[in-house]
Amino acid sequence: MSEAFPLFDLSGQVVLVTAAARGLGRACALACAHAGADIALGLRKKETGVALANEIVAMGRRALPLQMDMERLDEIRSAIAEAHAHFGRIDVLVNNAGVSPEAPAVDVPEDDFDYMVRVNLKGTFFASQAVGRLMIAQGGGRIVMMSSHAGVIALPASRSIA
Repeated sequence: MSEAFPLFDLSGQVVLVTAAARGLGRACALACAHAGADIALGLRKKETGVALANEIVAMGRRALPLQMDMERLDEIRSAIAEAHAHFGRIDVLVNNAGVSPEAPAVDVPEDDFDYMVRVNLKGTFFASQAVGRLMIAQGGGRIVMMSSHAGVIALPASRSIA
């Protein structure tokens, strides 16, 4: 059975997808490659993206796995610089990285909360800032912000206080 891909055109564009190793990030990377884009794969562990990069290359697109732990500003900046140097531009940033605590909100420990803020807020902001600077210099681009449905509905681990 063949995967179905959305119908849109990204021919000649470069897309950087954060947290691209699995799930929605992997699906976004494949959909954008299918639409004609070359893909920079932002990965918490670079080696986890080798198979996906090979799959994208087999589609006739270029792919670059990048070490990009969204908790580490040095890795974020380095990965973006490497992608820009390799492809010459970044046209689309898909901010897909995100974490959530396993515990109900009333039980989330401070360390888990800090981790969530480092990845979901700080990492996403500084990735957008660095890519945004490149996009301004090249005359444009798009930043796509993925979000969880947890912002709209309560998840099973979430508990409301009545």
